[in-house]
Amino acid sequence: MVSDFQLVIGIEVHAQLLTRSKIFCGCSTAFGGEPNSRVCPICLGMPGVLPSLNRKVVEFAIRTGLALGCAVQEKSIFARKNYFYPDLPKGYQVSQYELPICVGGGVDLTVDGAEKRVRLTRIHMEEDAGKSLHDVGGDGSSGVDLNRAGVPLLEIVSEPDIRSIDEAIEYLRSLRAILMYLGVNDGNLEEGSFRCDANVSVMPRGSEVLGTRCELKNMNSFRFLRQAIDFEMRRQVEVIEGGGKVRQETRLFDPQRGETRPMRSKEEAHDYRYLPEPDLPPVVVPAAWVEEVRRTLPELPRARGARYQQELGLSAYDAGLLTADREIAEFFDAALRAHGGGSAAAKRMANLLNGDLARLANETGLAPGAWRITPAAFSGVVRLADQGVIGGPGVRQVIEELFRDGGDPDAVVAARGLAQVSDESAVESAADAVIAASPGEVERYRAGNRKLLGFLVGQVMKSMKGKGNPAVVNAVLTRKLGD
Repeated sequence: MVSDFQLVIGIEVHAQLLTRSKIFCGCSTAFGGEPNSRVCPICLGMPGVLPSLNRKVVEFAIRTGLALGCAVQEKSIFARKNYFYPDLPKGYQVSQYELPICVGGGVDLTVDGAEKRVRLTRIHMEEDAGKSLHDVGGDGSSGVDLNRAGVPLLEIVSEPDIRSIDEAIEYLRSLRAILMYLGVNDGNLEEGSFRCDANVSVMPRGSEVLGTRCELKNMNSFRFLRQAIDFEMRRQVEVIEGGGKVRQETRLFDPQRGETRPMRSKEEAHDYRYLPEPDLPPVVVPAAWVEEVRRTLPELPRARGARYQQELGLSAYDAGLLTADREIAEFFDAALRAHGGGSAAAKRMANLLNGDLARLANETGLAPGAWRITPAAFSGVVRLADQGVIGGPGVRQVIEELFRDGGDPDAVVAARGLAQVSDESAVESAADAVIAASPGEVERYRAGNRKLLGFLVGQVMKSMKGKGNPAVVNAVLTRKLGD
């Protein structure tokens, strides 16, 4: 049975760095373009060319290592990782092996309320390969697009510390958020700029001897990764319980069938015949450079979320939603500054950001930088709500218009007549009419059924077309009903 076995996962993340040019040449790293239009003799692997290391790649590696608590090595070297693949023009990949730029560190997680740290083995710099294209013209032929060849990557390798699928997903979400906060990676799974290989094995519960691992290659969807690990775990358990042995191999996930299938036998390091890269000198990182980069590190998601909980009284859930995206968190902080702060305002803003604004962003596919509503305008909506000028429906309508067209919240309220009625005489008139029309409910309320107050408030709000100030309506009704 699956429950008799412990799942063990280690993950290798490949994160494309947000540099404008490739790691060893000046070609553009922009996604897409006509096949083989963003290439030069260097990234094509032509004879006699010499690579030149992009300084920004090293800076981003240092930045990532510091944020993840790694030791940044004073000296690291590049190596040639030799293997044949159609989209690898040189016949080898320039990577790092024995001396990577960062070692150690870890990623802290919270899963089902439990804290966990997933240790990192290493972070190293390398170049990406190209991409094989199949049946592009519908004639069954294949081609190779080398636009991606030479794009800079960081490979972030974890220890086999992950013990469940939920931990694996949370590890990737947390790491992705950190990289995006650092500005080194855009987190785009669809374009493959954040993808991973998962090394999956199982061992009997209570055992400390790791089982034979299989590598699930090039996963760029959290949903597919969840399905792939679940299938692979069950497959390995079935093999073991059937008296067989799990073979170490690389496997691909077929989302149509929901299963993994063999790709090739898993290579070991010696299969790649790593050799020092003769055309690149060692990378030397002075301590002063490390400290210079350290001073530029932003507040990271976990620390920001803790601050939101401790200083603003937000729940862990709301803080987690706000900090998952740096742009959202910065929008929230800017709006709170414009408002003047306070835990009550923070909670209202968090509810609106995680509710109405999140819904509008999902419907339109727009990131915060493309929203027409500004943090100042958003804080203005909250101010109007605090003052009782607009209620829930009005808040929703104002936010929708500002999100779509921009503008000033006061002007929107005035133009659309959304201001609440707080005048007691107007509310009393509506309340008298509702009381007169609801003798049965009024009698039962006075007999002790206090829940009927909500019904009567709703009737008054309906008669006032939703513009009555709920607090005033409640107060007037309570007084008139003799409570």
